[in-house]
Amino acid sequence: MLDATTRFFEDLDRRGYEPLLTKISGTLRFDLNEGPQTRHWLLMIDRGRLRVSQEAREANAVVGTTPELFEGLATGRENGLAALIRGDMTVTGDVRLVVQVDRLFPNPPGSREPHRVFHREVY
Repeated sequence: MLDATTRFFEDLDRRGYEPLLTKISGTLRFDLNEGPQTRHWLLMIDRGRLRVSQEAREANAVVGTTPELFEGLATGRENGLAALIRGDMTVTGDVRLVVQVDRLFPNPPGSREPHRVFHREVY
C-alpha cells in the first residue's frame, strides 16, 4: 500500500495538467528529512503542465520538512502556509511558487472550500 505522500505525487504526475497553475512555470523540490536520510520529490510546472520525479536536482524553490508533516499536508490534516509560519517547514528560493502550489493540497477532511478542492475525484 502506498503512503499518502507517494499517492499525492503520483496523482499530480498522472493528472498531467492543473488549470489552477496555468500562469505558473518553475520547479519546486520537496526535501523530506528524516535523520540522515532525505527523500526528494521534484515538481516541474510548465504553464500548468505537471511532471513529478524523485530527482535531487536544483529547483526554483526548495521546501524542507519532515515526512510526517508532509503526510499531513497530502491528506489535508495540515496546512502548508500555517506550517511555514510556525517554522515547521523551510523554504529557499521562490516563495511565491510555494504559495501557488499550496492550492494543490487537499482541504481538511470534511471541508468544501472551493479553491482548494483536490481534483483527483474529477479526473
